[in-house]
Amino acid sequence: MASANLPDSPLLTSAKIVIAGGFGVGKTTCVQSISEIPPINTEAWMTAASETVDRLDPGIDKTTTTVAMDFGRLTIGPDLVLYLFGTPGQPRFWPMWDDLCRGAVGALVLADTRDLAASFPAVNYFEQDSDVPFVVCVNLFDGVLHHPLEDVRAALSLPARVPLTACDARDPSSVARALLTVVEHAMSRTPRPTAGALAAR
Repeated sequence: MASANLPDSPLLTSAKIVIAGGFGVGKTTCVQSISEIPPINTEAWMTAASETVDRLDPGIDKTTTTVAMDFGRLTIGPDLVLYLFGTPGQPRFWPMWDDLCRGAVGALVLADTRDLAASFPAVNYFEQDSDVPFVVCVNLFDGVLHHPLEDVRAALSLPARVPLTACDARDPSSVARALLTVVEHAMSRTPRPTAGALAAR
């Protein structure tokens, strides 16, 4: 057969990765910077009329908020494609997180050390209410890590089993490294078949 002369093609695998975190931590920027397709986002303008539910913080230069999700795609290699789902950060949209996390192999939880308290709900969600493996990632808004990662780990009461890293959400290569950390962590948490199970097949 002619197909017998063709080189073996790697089996393509796709994986869903959730990018989560509090309001304004850089989730939309993260998806936009790394997606190889035009990202889909559901940004809405924040106005004075909505200030009772959407905080309008002076000084953070943010005029929109995600009201459903961000979506992007990244091909890691010939055999792996990541589908990226960014969660909305506003508390009123947190009930959507269960749906967005369904089927995910891992999550990247962005944190902003300028407002670390905003990261607690996201970390708590993946610690207490989800079985999705997650990595916490400090977003370097100005390209500088202002606090040692171990200090951030202590401040978030983050267990040693949860990887902690840093990235600049504006830099595709930096985001790619953080996503690879998520993939590696998810793979390390996946039970491998035993010799007995393989023999039974």
